[in-house]
Amino acid sequence: MGERIRGGGKVGQRVSGLAVALGMVLFLGGFVWGAVVYRPYTVPTPSMTPTIDVGDRVLAHRVDGSDVRRGDVVVFNDKSWVSNAPVVKRVVAVGGDTVACCTDGKLTVNGKQIDEPYLAAGTPAEIMNFPKVTVPKGRLFLLGDERQGSLDSTAHLTDAARGTVDESAVTARVDAVVWPMKGMLARPTGFEPLGALSEPGPLRSVVTVIVAGASLVLAGGAYGPIAKRASRRSRPAARTEPAGVR
Repeated sequence: MGERIRGGGKVGQRVSGLAVALGMVLFLGGFVWGAVVYRPYTVPTPSMTPTIDVGDRVLAHRVDGSDVRRGDVVVFNDKSWVSNAPVVKRVVAVGGDTVACCTDGKLTVNGKQIDEPYLAAGTPAEIMNFPKVTVPKGRLFLLGDERQGSLDSTAHLTDAARGTVDESAVTARVDAVVWPMKGMLARPTGFEPLGALSEPGPLRSVVTVIVAGASLVLAGGAYGPIAKRASRRSRPAARTEPAGVR
């Protein structure tokens, strides 16, 4: 009986074992889930500062290009822009939109001025005006958040596609900067008057599952030692007799 108590009891041991097993399933399953739906990227240029700095590690949710909406920060591949390397830019206009700059220092999409709080304070939407561009269906117009030096759609206005990129070139949408730990990207609410924004991917849920799994593993693993310590404290002290007593 005493040995069973010192071990935390059979029921306690079974519960702790189940907690560890379930925790491992959640912990590993969370990482597998994240690996399936997300891709990590390191951004090598300052074209997206201050949202994403040089060398920042981001997690991008795998999406179809047709699901991209205004304001999304996306990863895409276009050989006419960069050969054999992904590019990270912000979508400011989608197929059918008319985009131009600048009106009172702001970007306009379909005649509406867009508030862009993700730009550095006091930074204009562009360092130079560009004429109206009507984005063809199935294509996107993209800008970097660092508008002074970003090689974005404005650098390709003389191309046949007038700086636009095919939706099919998009491979993922950036959800968060994970190193350094800046967290989820702010929602681009300036585009809301033009239509619904994209919903974030399941990153928060993935993290919750991983943390829950780790907590169960730690709690289950700690149960035995804690129960043993508690049983030692609850046992009465051994009786002793004074020296010389017979």
